[in-house]
Amino acid sequence: MISIIIASADPDQLQQVSENIEITIGVPFEIIAINNSDGSKGICEIYNSGIQQARYNMLCFMHEDILIKTYDWGNRVLNFFTSHHDYGLLGIAGSEYKSLAPSGWNPTGIETAYINLIQRFKYKQQEPFHYYKNPGKKEFAEVACIDGVWFCTPKAIAAEVMFDEINFKGFHAYDLDFSLSIGQNYKIGVTFDILIDHFSEGSYNAEWIAATLDLHKKWNSRLPVNLKPASKKQMLYAEKATFKFFIDQLILLKFPRWVACEMLYYNNSFLKLSPKLFFKLYFIILKKYAKA
Repeated sequence: MISIIIASADPDQLQQVSENIEITIGVPFEIIAINNSDGSKGICEIYNSGIQQARYNMLCFMHEDILIKTYDWGNRVLNFFTSHHDYGLLGIAGSEYKSLAPSGWNPTGIETAYINLIQRFKYKQQEPFHYYKNPGKKEFAEVACIDGVWFCTPKAIAAEVMFDEINFKGFHAYDLDFSLSIGQNYKIGVTFDILIDHFSEGSYNAEWIAATLDLHKKWNSRLPVNLKPASKKQMLYAEKATFKFFIDQLILLKFPRWVACEMLYYNNSFLKLSPKLFFKLYFIILKKYAKA
C-alpha cells in the first residue's frame, strides 16, 4: 500500500495523473493532493504535511505533470524496498556524482547520470524523446542524488529525515537536499523498471540559483559525493566545467561577481580540493565577468 503525495497547482493535471495512478499502480493507494495553486507554500512544507497525513508505510512523491507508463509499478516499488533494506530512496533520474560546484542533480563535464524518462517540452520548441542512460544495462543503479519529478521512500525514513522547510522555502533544491540527507545512512537508487512521461522541462531562474547556493552552503563540508568512482582528474575536470556553467547562469541572471567568489571561497573547500583549480576558477570568474 502506497501513499502518494502531490503538491497541486492545476486541477486538470491533478485529475489526469490521479486517473493514471488508479489505472497503473496495481496496489491499494491513497492520493494526498495538497492545493498550492496560489503558490503560498513551499514544496518542503507541503511534503512534510503529506508525510504527517499519510496512512501507508510507503510514500511516493511526484509532480502532477507526469503520466506513469508502467503497469503494476506499485508492486515494483514495494518489492524493491523489501529486497533492498539498505536503500532509503528510489527515483527515476539521478547521478553517481554530486559536485562541490553549485549544480542540479546532474553536474557538467562527467558522465554519471542514470535516467529513464520520456521528456516533453513546455517552454522550448523541441520534440519529445526517451531520455535513457544506463551504462552497464543495470536493473537499478546506486546514485548520490536524484531528481524530484518522482521518488519513493519508506514512511519511517521520510519521518526520520523530513524535508528542510527552514532553508528551502520555494520549489528548488529540495530533492537534492532530501537525497543528501537520506544518503547519510541509506543508499539511493535509480530504477529502470518504471517509465515516466514528463510534460515539462526544468529551467534556471533566480530562485533556482538562490536555492542551489543555500544547498551548497549547507552541504559544503560533505561534497563532493563520488560513487562512480571518478578519478581525481575526472573530478577536477567536472568541478571546473560545472563551476564555469554556474558562473554563466549567474551572469545571465544578473547576479553580481561576489556571489561566484563567495561560493569559491566558502569554507576553503575548493582550495582544499585543489589549489590549482581554485586559482583557475578565480581567474575564470574575473574573465567572464569582465566580458559580461
